[in-house]
Amino acid sequence: MHKLITCLTILVSAQAAFVCQAAQTRPNILFIIVDDQSPFDLKVYDPQSRCDTPTIQKLAAEGMVLDGAYHMGSFSGAVCTPSRHMVMTGRTVWHLPNWQKGQHCPDNILDNVMAEVFNRAGYDTMRTCKRGNSYAAANQKFSVVHDATKRGGTDETGSYWHGEQVMNYLVDRQQAQDQDPFLIYFGFSHPHDTRDGKPELLAKYGAVNHADKESIPPANDKQPPVPVNYLPAHPFHHGHPGLRDEVAVSGVWERRDETTIRNELGRQFACNENIDIQIARVLNKLEEMGELDNTYIIYTADHGMAIGRHGLQGKQNLYQHTWRVPFIVKGPGIKPGRAEGNSYLLDVLPTLCDLAGVEIPETVEGKSLLPVLKGEQATVRDTLYGTYSGGTKPGMRAVKHGDWKLIKYDVLEGSVHETQLFNLAENPHEFLTADLAEDPQYSSKLMEMEALLLAEMRQHDDPYRLWNQPNDGLEAPETKK
Repeated sequence: MHKLITCLTILVSAQAAFVCQAAQTRPNILFIIVDDQSPFDLKVYDPQSRCDTPTIQKLAAEGMVLDGAYHMGSFSGAVCTPSRHMVMTGRTVWHLPNWQKGQHCPDNILDNVMAEVFNRAGYDTMRTCKRGNSYAAANQKFSVVHDATKRGGTDETGSYWHGEQVMNYLVDRQQAQDQDPFLIYFGFSHPHDTRDGKPELLAKYGAVNHADKESIPPANDKQPPVPVNYLPAHPFHHGHPGLRDEVAVSGVWERRDETTIRNELGRQFACNENIDIQIARVLNKLEEMGELDNTYIIYTADHGMAIGRHGLQGKQNLYQHTWRVPFIVKGPGIKPGRAEGNSYLLDVLPTLCDLAGVEIPETVEGKSLLPVLKGEQATVRDTLYGTYSGGTKPGMRAVKHGDWKLIKYDVLEGSVHETQLFNLAENPHEFLTADLAEDPQYSSKLMEMEALLLAEMRQHDDPYRLWNQPNDGLEAPETKK
């Protein structure tokens, strides 16, 4: 009997030790999100880019890169806002709590936002990011919050500040010998304008923080070249009169000349590189603490950005440079590679849950990317839907299936009705000279994509219909003028 009790005691002790060890080895998560960055800024997605981001390059080389990650879209000119709501909730664009007072959103959504889910799971949660154009109620759920908008050209006023908040948090954990797993939401205010880069980085890219609206910035051979799909003007109106991003960004305003665009790209690249430097600081600290190998690192942006591509400047369009986002994941068990993914930013929350072994809330509509990250499948969905209706209604819509992409514009009270059809395998930069919508040879493909777009709009509870679609008996929602 004594031997039996002794054996049981040993067994229980061993089980307790295993549980304790399992708790200690639960993976950490470092979620990095930058503000307004086209994937084509980075060498990871455009090998010809002059932007130096060696830390991001290393993450990509050691992790999984998604070539088909998207932000879905926006019903607001502040595209950041619905995008970040999607990240926090895992819900599709028309099912967010800030669309029409949450008419398609569960009342308990704040119980199931990112920080709350991980708080319940025993994670320490910390956040630093810009302030505003976000989901404030969800942001407050993080246990530690240091938010401020930092878009200046010094350490105190720029990206270094966000990096310092994470560094201080890690030092505090180290001193307290905190063994709980952590979720760190590492957000930046850059490269969103105003792109006031640090002087030494601006000099590297031949750029200046241009602030004189009456003149163009000086030309410099060090400035990045204009993008391959640069245009001096978009061929028709984008449908959002007075849009800040297209008329009022300091340093650009309404200019689309090559010198202005090259200078602005130099400023963007200076801000991108400074972000990369801050990420390196944090990763080095995690390695020093012995935490790096047990940490999943996710790098992305809230949406892309034009900066001269297609004659546009802002984020209020559905071309690949703006609809797509960079998306890189590195961590335990993830082998280096690339995959299409066909993902949205709303897939972030279920993916983080799966990586951490945390139950995915029922409110989530996104899909876990774990099968893609493990190399088990190439995509999580076949068709992608995109929307922008932050200007005149109904706005722009896009649908992508395989190599084919359709974009439609119904704006300015019906005075602009445009359709674009691209084969992205043959025309990845969406050169407008290779728009196939008017080519009779592709009329059947156009009809197929039109039908697919309507199906996606219905599936996602899109409240609008375009000029050549059935109205389905919908009443246009009331929105502020």
